[in-house]
Amino acid sequence: MATFVHFDISAENLERAKSFYETLFGWKIKSMPGFPDYYEIETAGLDGGAGLGGGISKRADAELKQIIDFVGVASIDETIGQLSRLGGKVIRAKQVVPGYGYLAVCADTEENLIGLFQEDKNVR
Repeated sequence: MATFVHFDISAENLERAKSFYETLFGWKIKSMPGFPDYYEIETAGLDGGAGLGGGISKRADAELKQIIDFVGVASIDETIGQLSRLGGKVIRAKQVVPGYGYLAVCADTEENLIGLFQEDKNVR
């Protein structure tokens, strides 16, 4: 079953956003080697256990000023096909994330954004 696996925050000013979330929530945020303009976020649950991971990226689209939640799927291509048949739309086409897998950003039938992620550590 598909589940939430990641969240991504877009930011105009990466350092300002990093400082804000570190101070507000105590998240551990560090740069990610090989990915300029991207920070990896480590969260923890209220019990201290590992939380959902995320990232802060340089905002590429001025209209996308929100946090996008990503759902892990077995096949991003099949999921995009099903999403389209159900009335959803692809906003940002499937793209490779080297060493991690594939992602796409879509909208549901209510125009809410949702990310899709297919893990494949061998993709280059």
